[in-house]
Amino acid sequence: MSNNGILVLIGRILLSILFIPAGYGKLTAISGTAGYFASKGLPLPEVTVVIVGLVELLGGLAILVGFQTRYAAILLGLFTLGAAYVGHFNPFEDTQFFKNLAITGGFFILAAHGAGALSIDAKRG
Repeated sequence: MSNNGILVLIGRILLSILFIPAGYGKLTAISGTAGYFASKGLPLPEVTVVIVGLVELLGGLAILVGFQTRYAAILLGLFTLGAAYVGHFNPFEDTQFFKNLAITGGFFILAAHGAGALSIDAKRG
């Protein structure tokens, strides 16, 4: 096994640990999160919470285990780009905004290069 496989696995773990608990938290606190989403002007806040929570939780799990990684990485990259704009652009929160852009970059690199040897994708051929 190459060092690259281990580094990609570590990268997947580090990316996923942000999204799995965030998605779980949203799905277990729908009304509170819906209130926050409503304050940001998002439509149908309860429905939006469920969709966002599922994207974060299931996408994070897919990245963690390396399942359909390229698709999950593109989805979460676009999601994180949207979250940067919706959550941190107005008012502009530079650290949070640029953090989201950096995470998006990590997802797009993962989408381009795949999950690596230590993944379900690699085992499936």
